[in-house]
Amino acid sequence: MIDRRTLLHSGGLAALSMAAVPKMAFARAETDQRFIFIIQRGAADGLGIVAPTGDPAYASQRGSLAEAFASAPKLGDTFSLHPALRHTLGLYRHGEALFAHAVASPYRERSHFDGQNVLETGGSRANQLNDGWMNRMLELVPSGAAKAVAVSTTVPMALRGPNEVSSYAPSALPGASDDLLQRVTMLYEGDSQLHALWSKALATREVTGDLAVKGRQDAAATGALVAKLLLPANGARIAMVETGGWDTHSRQSPRLDANLTSLDAMIGALHAGLRPVWPQTTILVATEFGRTVAVNGTGGTDHGTAACALLLGGSVAGGRVLTDWPGLASGQLYEGRDLRPTMELDALIAGAVAGSFGIDPARAASVLFPGATKGRRIDGLVRA
Repeated sequence: MIDRRTLLHSGGLAALSMAAVPKMAFARAETDQRFIFIIQRGAADGLGIVAPTGDPAYASQRGSLAEAFASAPKLGDTFSLHPALRHTLGLYRHGEALFAHAVASPYRERSHFDGQNVLETGGSRANQLNDGWMNRMLELVPSGAAKAVAVSTTVPMALRGPNEVSSYAPSALPGASDDLLQRVTMLYEGDSQLHALWSKALATREVTGDLAVKGRQDAAATGALVAKLLLPANGARIAMVETGGWDTHSRQSPRLDANLTSLDAMIGALHAGLRPVWPQTTILVATEFGRTVAVNGTGGTDHGTAACALLLGGSVAGGRVLTDWPGLASGQLYEGRDLRPTMELDALIAGAVAGSFGIDPARAASVLFPGATKGRRIDGLVRA
């Protein structure tokens, strides 16, 4: 026998849900500022995104991987941007994109699971903290009752914690008819708990519109969906997008080109969809750790240490590469194989969050990264 609570989980809401790739998570806050975190799961090769083509050791160290940058757009004398990032390049030239290089979290091993745990929780080691820095971030934003919603079958670790997080996942199944939705609404009218949950699901469905039921969403559609959720005056303000496929142990050049093309399409869709509020938007793109400097025997790279992070948006003080460049000569590498980290990713994130929401930088750092040792503070990432 099926009761109405069973129907809510197995029938009604199933018509509104799916496991979307990339997966997303959202949080609501009473502020005009928008903050989006795009995580690159799998350890993205920062040297293949923003390449130090002006480094004397670059060509010899990177071998065949240097070919992609033969005619790549220059970012000053030392760096070049991967040609697939066309929209991102436009933002850079308009002063709305900043690239931070040789950055790393406190993690110094090479496990994806542990590295992602450190990145998302904001701890100094794996499994040190049980909640995520984005969940703790909800305590900092100017709102008395910040809410979060995960557009995913599971809430990413960065958004897990004591602050409330709901879930939403657009469906790849045929869309539910208006008649079915109305019947379920009538069924739940007498139940205060289920009626509230159902009403919230319908409200989110209405905001996302057709994008929520198309299925097989590509990167551009994902960006457009995120923008639709963040744009309304009463919409989400903080979002997380999960992207994968960055673990390029073999055939890196074509795989990285495809991934960066998708990432650029997502950024372009976010820019277009959030244009009315673009001056209040900050987008962070980061990965758990970088990859080896040298190419391996299968045309790929292996797990490394330092990487490159991207800050984009109308609020970003961009048009520059932010780095204390360590160099690529063999004697300058970390453990003789990796790009040496010279900037703390924690400090970069704390500086971006503090600048975006007008929070005291010291408080932002202590709340987001309570286990971090006091280090360099990074200010001026976001325009006042």
